[in-house]
Amino acid sequence: MASAETADRVRTSASRPVTHDETKPSFKTTELFTMIGIVIAILIAAASADNFDAPRAWTLVAVVASAYMVARGLAKSGGRHVDSDR
Repeated sequence: MASAETADRVRTSASRPVTHDETKPSFKTTELFTMIGIVIAILIAAASADNFDAPRAWTLVAVVASAYMVARGLAKSGGRHVDSDR
């Protein structure tokens, strides 16, 4: 009797499709929102401060964007993500 229940459980879990992708989409992570916030803060600081010029601000924005791309690349090269939203 216990084996029949176990077989039913295995059959129902095996019949449900499970999708795998490498990581969560970028819009579901806090890294994207953090990067956007930092970029906005850099641009506001560049606009309001006299000693913080545009080339330095855009260089910092490029560094932040590059760091974000490296972080997403490292996340995608890591483990798998099971999409449980479906």
